[in-house]
Amino acid sequence: MWKIFSKDEKGFTGLEAAIVLVAFVVVAAVFSYVMLGAGFYTTQKSQEVVHTGVAQASSSVELSGDLIAKGDAGTPPTEIDTLTLCLQLTSGGSSVDMAKTLIVVSAPDIAPTELTLGGSADADNFAVTGKYNADTDNLLAKGEKFELTVDLDAVAAAATVPTSVGANDEFQLEIKPPQGASYTIHRQAPASISAIMTLV
Repeated sequence: MWKIFSKDEKGFTGLEAAIVLVAFVVVAAVFSYVMLGAGFYTTQKSQEVVHTGVAQASSSVELSGDLIAKGDAGTPPTEIDTLTLCLQLTSGGSSVDMAKTLIVVSAPDIAPTELTLGGSADADNFAVTGKYNADTDNLLAKGEKFELTVDLDAVAAAATVPTSVGANDEFQLEIKPPQGASYTIHRQAPASISAIMTLV
């Protein structure tokens, strides 16, 4: 009578054990594949975010050489008329379209003024006066250098109160490429204005 209620495992063969084992292995393999896939996806997205952040936080352009200032035609000169600078790409930087680049000029007596690429005679434009290792377009590419001229006198003349940069005045040029962070150049005029000056 008691044999009816006793546990009998005679029918549990090796084949059934193998089936159960395979089922566990398959479930574990599927689960691990899903987890690995989610991990790879997260890693890829994180990498994209880092690359995008670096591209947006770093500037694409930098100053190549010194900033050259030219005084006005007075005897002796009393203010800075034009600024000449040479730009190049930073290491690993992407090409910059100068036609879409803004230069913001500001000084104690000059309100921040946005300049776009144009002729040097225009009141609110800067000019590309020289290209080195470059082709005919306005795209600053790897290995190229662009010489830019900013006419401060024209910017001041276009202002409501005509002023310019005189002796000991501080001024700032902020170069804003279409992509990436802006590049700021902050300088102070010397105590004595001359015809040609190097502002380090």
